Amino acid sequence: MRILLVEDDRMLGAATQQALRDATHAVDWVLDGDAALAAVQSTPYEVLLLDLGLPRRDGLGVLQAVRRAGYNLPVIIVTARDGVDDRIRGLDLGADDYLIKPFDVGELLARLRAVARRKGGQAQAVLSNGAVSLDPATRMASYRGTTVRLTAREYSLMHALLLRPGAVLSRDDLENLIYGWNEEVESNAVEYLIHGIRKKLGADAIGNVRGVGWVVERRGAEPRSPMPDA
Repeated sequence: MRILLVEDDRMLGAATQQALRDATHAVDWVLDGDAALAAVQSTPYEVLLLDLGLPRRDGLGVLQAVRRAGYNLPVIIVTARDGVDDRIRGLDLGADDYLIKPFDVGELLARLRAVARRKGGQAQAVLSNGAVSLDPATRMASYRGTTVRLTAREYSLMHALLLRPGAVLSRDDLENLIYGWNEEVESNAVEYLIHGIRKKLGADAIGNVRGVGWVVERRGAEPRSPMPDA
């Protein structure tokens, strides 16, 4: 999952970014509200973690601008402000969740999983298209009776596909979803990850549309040709 972290406290921001990366997420971190808006406009994030007390533009201003611009981006407010009025205003402006500092990393990760499921229209903790299943809590994937543990990058790629069943994602789409700023991406990195997942789960766990990208089908759809090593 690619996440934008907006936090002006450098020590807390660095610790949160590292904890999220350790949990397999790609995380970009900015320090002020204007930088947050610029990042949202340029990058396809899956979740925005938003502090309220920010320089240049406060968090509620960022949230309001994001919603007015029409971005359907899940937003979790992460702040030391614990007043009921602050929570009400944040939720009314379009926040999906509210977490009070100091917080437990495990709780933050659980809230991230929850908002990602809601965005993907999934009510259950395990993501599934009816054939391939992925447990975000354990990184275990199942397909046709085979259950395996995926690497961190393999998990991120499979998670991106399963949140969008039926959508064909290009190499650029997948790179943008699973790698953060300043992370070196080899030219064949996506193909290498897909090859590894197919080797573990089966060649048709991920389909391919020649010249376009890769897909996991919607529930009940016929699998497309895997085009091995594509």
